[in-house]
Amino acid sequence: TGIIGASVVLLGVLSLPIMLRQGYDKSLALGTVAASGALGILIPPSIMLVIMADQLNLSVGDLFMGAVFPGLILGLLYIFYIILTGLMKPKNAPLPKDREEITPKVFLEVLKTVLPPMGLIVLVLGSIFAGIATPTEASGVGALGATLLVGYNRKLSFKVFKEVNKSTFQTCGYIFGIFFGAQAFALVLRMLGGDEFIERLLLALPFGPMGIIAFILGMVFLMGFFLDWIEISLIFLPLLAPVLPGLGLEVNGYGVIEKPELVWFAVLVAVTLQTSFLTPPVGFTIFFLQGVAPEGVVLLDIYKGVIGFVILQILGLLLVFFWPALVIWL
Repeated sequence: TGIIGASVVLLGVLSLPIMLRQGYDKSLALGTVAASGALGILIPPSIMLVIMADQLNLSVGDLFMGAVFPGLILGLLYIFYIILTGLMKPKNAPLPKDREEITPKVFLEVLKTVLPPMGLIVLVLGSIFAGIATPTEASGVGALGATLLVGYNRKLSFKVFKEVNKSTFQTCGYIFGIFFGAQAFALVLRMLGGDEFIERLLLALPFGPMGIIAFILGMVFLMGFFLDWIEISLIFLPLLAPVLPGLGLEVNGYGVIEKPELVWFAVLVAVTLQTSFLTPPVGFTIFFLQGVAPEGVVLLDIYKGVIGFVILQILGLLLVFFWPALVIWL
């Protein structure tokens, strides 16, 4: 959904001990968990994209569809890297000794397990992409579907219901608290002419349109070391976005999307933030993972593990930067 801590901690607790017990290379296992967890803030339905759409006055559906291909490309790059590592260094990703043969029965069991959550994802995203539901309505459908699945698996209890509601209220409360603070900050800054000053400062840089975009992304990358995406989306994004019209960029919107340049820019910022959260020495993801890593795992192991994935992230970012159609076409 866009809460990095939740996805990294969940994957770290569930999959990391199994991989290490099976004899996987420590760095490969840690890098895979960290990178997969960070990917959650980009792939729809992402809270970050919803907030960005609100701040930039964009359609959430356009932004969700714009993030699909970049998210898939990064996911495929990760998979390719892991398979290549396994083929070149089989000892780093060994097969389990007690593995089951892949029979039709095993295949059907896996399919039976995977189909309900996949159906839920299709229901939520499909209703947004098809224009049947707004993101808010689709989130309601997702919450109801998830509750029904928990009930079907006989895991629904008053305790679970209470915990879910409590965490939901906490998340909403934190986000709205930051919303109020960010709006107050932005109002004072605009009244003092701060947004005009930033716009003129950036447009005066001698880098050309694409160079200025690259400079902005560099700023976002550095801010991602110290601030969460919520603060960056609410405070800095509305200040940086007005620079775009003055650059004279033309991105083909295929006659469908309003403000295609802004959609492309928002997805670029999202991919940049994801890269920043994964990059040593102070990426958020690294420290979330260190907090749940089993005994014997040191910070250097995580640093080694994420380097390959950071290079892939930069490659994905460059692809989106030089080929805006990857964002706009869908």
